[in-house]
Amino acid sequence: MAQAAAHQGADWFEARDLAAFRGERLVLEGVSFRLVAGGALLLRGPNGAGKSTLLRVLAGLIPLAAGALLWRGEDALADLSHHARRLAYLGHQDAVKPGFSVAENLAFAAGGGDTGAALAAVNLGPLADLPARFLSAGQRRRLALARLPLTRAPLWLLDEPGNGLDDAAIKALGALSDRHRAAGGMVIAATHHDLPFPGAAQLSLT
Repeated sequence: MAQAAAHQGADWFEARDLAAFRGERLVLEGVSFRLVAGGALLLRGPNGAGKSTLLRVLAGLIPLAAGALLWRGEDALADLSHHARRLAYLGHQDAVKPGFSVAENLAFAAGGGDTGAALAAVNLGPLADLPARFLSAGQRRRLALARLPLTRAPLWLLDEPGNGLDDAAIKALGALSDRHRAAGGMVIAATHHDLPFPGAAQLSLT
């Protein structure tokens, strides 16, 4: 069982012997981990091993075939709308609206947060007024990453967050994660990249 060091009295998230199907094929079985405030978990494995499926299970988007998912020891999926508010999910699609500016795209996730600071954190500040249709693939990915801290969700679920990013953007992703974890947040990322998440536990799926 993967586990990260605990912050006493803070949030913790646990999977116990999870199993899940994709279509009619069992792709996850016996998956267990425990992640606590300030922790990070990297999901490793070849394509088709179930990394994306596991993230969708953790987000409550795919039903469990077996096992339990717990938040502070309680059933995390008992209230799916409440669970959705606990997490920020970044999938393969960046969900960028091409007709809106960079800043307008970010405003949808702001929740009163500082969009200027969020754009600066991913080096997109000078492009705030640019229509998003002119962004490169890497810039769209950085814009998607900028949404994460604005959601104020304690749990980040990231599916291949390093896709399309250059070295500077990977470093910025690491800085975003560091700040989130320092504030008691948690990060789970499916990745083929070496991400700068110090002390992250690893869970291998085969």
